[in-house]
This record gives sequence, C-alpha cells and structure tokens, in this order.
Amino acid sequence: MRIGVVLAGLFALAQPAFALSCMAPDIARDYQQAAQSDDTYIVVKGNLFFDETELPDRIDQRTSRARDSVDVEGWLAGFSLAKNGFTRRFERDVILRVSCLGPWCGGTVKGEHLAFLKQEDHQWIMQINPCPGMTYATPTAEQEQTALACFRGEGCQVK
Repeated sequence: MRIGVVLAGLFALAQPAFALSCMAPDIARDYQQAAQSDDTYIVVKGNLFFDETELPDRIDQRTSRARDSVDVEGWLAGFSLAKNGFTRRFERDVILRVSCLGPWCGGTVKGEHLAFLKQEDHQWIMQINPCPGMTYATPTAEQEQTALACFRGEGCQVK
C-alpha cells in the first residue's frame, strides 16, 4: 500500500509535464508568420457563425489518435483588411480547421473574430489550434490597430 501512495504522489507531481505549453498569442507574430508563408492569407474581422456541436469533444480525443484535425463548416460576415482599415466587405463560407494535439483541441465560439484566413483552393480556412493564435475571438481595438500597422508596414513588433 505504501508503494501505491508513493507512486500516486509521484504521478501527481508529474502532471505538469503532461500539460500543453503555449506562447501567448500575438497579432504581430501571426501577421509576420502569414506574410512569410508561401500560402495566401487575408485578415478578416467579422461575425462567425457555425454549429458549436461540431467541435471535437476533448474527452473523446484522449482515446482517439486517428484524427488530428476536424473541419467544421462556418460562415464569416464582416470586412477584410485594407490600407484604410477593415473596409472590404467579406461574406463567405469558411472552414474551421480545428487541430488537436493529444487531449487538447482548439476551440472557439460564435461571434466577432479577427482571423488570419488561409486560402486553400477556393476555400478560406480559419485555423483553430490548441495553442491560441491566428484567430482572436472578441478582438480588442489594440489588436485591430496592430494588424493595421503591420499591414501598412508601420511597424509590426512582436511583444
């Protein structure tokens, strides 16, 4: 019994080693990553609509390693970024590509988002990862200003 208690204590202490470690999300870093990519990206701010029940169940992901991402159909209505701000009308279907890493899956909610959308064929992909970034629910005015400054080339400093 004593060994069981010791093993349980060691396992409890080891739990942080199994935790997912993420960098803090940063609009400037995301902008630079998108700009340096060979892929095509646009920055959009708008309202996201999708069926939240389609998001992966984190509990199920612990036992299923077969799926490392799930595509969820959505609709984004808002504006894409231009030199004078978020002014170009954007109303389109989007694919939420929800990635999982072990038991951790990305997640989001309906409502306002600022997102870096990646173009694949004729579709726009919103990346939802276990570590936040590339998609920002309820964006702040500061995040919008940072995206605009990066777009205009007025300084895009990672915090």
